[in-house]
Amino acid sequence: MADYSSIRVLVIDDEPAICTSLSAFLDDYGFRASTAESAEEALDLMKNNTYDVCIVDMRLPGMSGEDLILKARERYPDQRHIIYTGSISYNLSDKLKELGMRPEHVFLKPVRVLSLLVKCIKELAPEDKG
Repeated sequence: MADYSSIRVLVIDDEPAICTSLSAFLDDYGFRASTAESAEEALDLMKNNTYDVCIVDMRLPGMSGEDLILKARERYPDQRHIIYTGSISYNLSDKLKELGMRPEHVFLKPVRVLSLLVKCIKELAPEDKG
């Protein structure tokens, strides 16, 4: 198995069970995973830590997932994002499309084929990592 320990992933979801299970899966795969249960907590973590890819729930308490992505990309332009949503009718906004996000960066809960999530993280992480 390839070494992904240089790729830092932040899982942002207000459901602790999702944070725990997804970060454990990513840890098992070799990624360096962390979690946050709100957009505000995520932004606070980003002040002192670098994350290559963030997996973001769209429905968060307080600031929405989309607002988090827009604010994070403004502050950390190299950071990339994957949307993880329970809304089957979710469509990328024009603002997110302008950031280069595409439909293949959107995953519906629960992700049934986790290898596709891993593939997406690897594709979005900087070239010199993984």
